[in-house]
Amino acid sequence: MRVVFAGTPEAAVVALEAVVASRHEVVGVVTRPDAPAGRGRKLVASPVAQYAEELGGIEILKPVKPSDPEFLARMRDIAPDCCPVVAYGGLLPQAALDIPTHGWINLHFSVLPAWRGAAPVQHAIIAGDDVTGASTFRIVKALDAGPVYGVLTEPIGPSDTSGDLLHRLAVSGSKLLVDTLDGIESGILEAREQPRDGVTLAPKINVEDAELDLTAPAQRVDRLVRGCNPAPGAWTMFRGERLKVLAVQLTDDELKPGELQATKSSVRVGTGSKAVELVTVQPQGKKPMAAADWARGVRLTDEDRLGPAA
Repeated sequence: MRVVFAGTPEAAVVALEAVVASRHEVVGVVTRPDAPAGRGRKLVASPVAQYAEELGGIEILKPVKPSDPEFLARMRDIAPDCCPVVAYGGLLPQAALDIPTHGWINLHFSVLPAWRGAAPVQHAIIAGDDVTGASTFRIVKALDAGPVYGVLTEPIGPSDTSGDLLHRLAVSGSKLLVDTLDGIESGILEAREQPRDGVTLAPKINVEDAELDLTAPAQRVDRLVRGCNPAPGAWTMFRGERLKVLAVQLTDDELKPGELQATKSSVRVGTGSKAVELVTVQPQGKKPMAAADWARGVRLTDEDRLGPAA
């Protein structure tokens, strides 16, 4: 089939590579416009756009909105048979959905109908799920509600971050996406409507959502830290400034919520149940560092605490 691939972040590049290597012809790529990045805030192309540029010979479309008339007209001229989608990040209007013969086929990183939305991997970890997965489905107007072509499952390990899990799903999901395109082309694969029961939502996690509640049980603190790693990064307050907490370990120690205890090699903080050991932290304006190094640098006192009042 002639396909136009839509995607934006690094996780989508894995799938684009798989589609390029398949029997299908990638005749175009749709991605988000260049965005400011780095300290200089220079405009930088998305990872998908950068990969497509390296390949050469592939038209790259960067509409501000997928409803832009110029974009829709160009898509009609290209006339793709199908449009595989992985984390594109834009809301597709019906006018765009109607263009490809076989629709827009999304690779979504959950077992639908669970975790519909922008951050399924993060929410699965934060909720304490044991298993997640990936689904391919035909995009319809309602959010992640279209009929499903294929599903795979993936266990969530006790130390998995969202970055770890997303990488594994991007690799296994890319094969699922290609298999789905193959099945659609051959006519042997039919989409099935999603069950009405079991719908959960996974909206984007903002910085405000990533604030740690140290009165919560240690397991919940650990899950939020892992679910928000690498972005946006779980955080708490220390001496009036934000301190990102990038990795923790559960312990059997007893400390009051927010109470700090440091040795030469470790730092522990109390939660609503057992204490957790701070493994990696990132002070405001600095690079990530070992928590023990951070503690030595700030010279912790007995009065120091983590939390809103700290």
